[in-house]
Order: sequence, then structure tokens, then C-alpha cells
Amino acid sequence: MGGSGGQGIVLAAQILGKAAVLDGKNALQTQAYGAEARGSLAESEIIIADNKIGFPAVRRPDVLVAMSQEALDKLLKVLKENGTLIIDSSNVIKVPESKTSVHRFPITETAKKTFGEGMYANMVMLGAFIKITRLVTVQSMERAIRENVSAKTVETNINAFRRGLQL
Repeated sequence: MGGSGGQGIVLAAQILGKAAVLDGKNALQTQAYGAEARGSLAESEIIIADNKIGFPAVRRPDVLVAMSQEALDKLLKVLKENGTLIIDSSNVIKVPESKTSVHRFPITETAKKTFGEGMYANMVMLGAFIKITRLVTVQSMERAIRENVSAKTVETNINAFRRGLQL
């Protein structure tokens, strides 16, 4: 997953990893972001496996989520040739030709229109991600969200996730 610092990429990846564990899978999550934090490239890698994870880094991901143009431009080259690309069309304009399966959703725009804030885009994105990949169950995702966001925003985050499932 990649985006701009402040978009909640790391939190989304952590929630996805926890949901995988709740579903009985193994998960490993790492993150990297620029010194500026807000606005610079933020990326988070998640490995989800039914078996033991033998190497703690993603070499050729099956799925890439690009929440910003910079993330797409820098990370697309590592996506498997026939992988899945999920794009926030609110922020990503130019998508190069590739053999990937491309899914475009107005993720940030949906968060702003539905919830009044772009900060819920990461949860909208997780909904779309789960609908496409079916890597973990909706129930585990909702439990992981409940356990990892503030009590005051939990219902909005769950609703944002559910909205993403509908995209």
C-alpha cells in the first residue's frame, strides 16, 4: 500500500494484518515514510500467508494499492506482471499501461462526500480492497477496526469500511 503521509496507509496496513491473524493466517507488516511524515511518500507492506512466512519483505506483490500519484509512480514497477492494482482515482490521474488488473475508485472523494473528511479514505480503501481480494473476512476487518481506532471514531471508521465494500 502506498500513499501520502497523513492518509492512514500505515494504520490501514496494521488493521489488515490484524484481521488476517484473526482469520487464523500469518501476517507481517512493515512501513516506510519520509522524514516530513505528512505529504511525503508513505508505504506499508503486508505479507499474508496460510503457512509460515519465510522472508520478511515483499519482493513482488500480488496487489498494489496506490492512494497517490507518487505512490503509483514509485511502486508500480514491483507489482507482479498479472497482479492487482487498486487506485484512488481522486488522487491518481496517470496510470501507465500494464498487464495488471486495474480497479479505479474515487476513494478520497467518497470519504469526503460521505463522511465530510478525507481522513476516512483509508477505511473506504480497505473496504474496496477486501471486496476485490477477499483476503480476510469482513467480520475480522470490522473487529480489527474496532480494536485499533479511537472509541469516538469507531462507528464512522466501520461505516467508511462498509462504504468501501459498496464501491
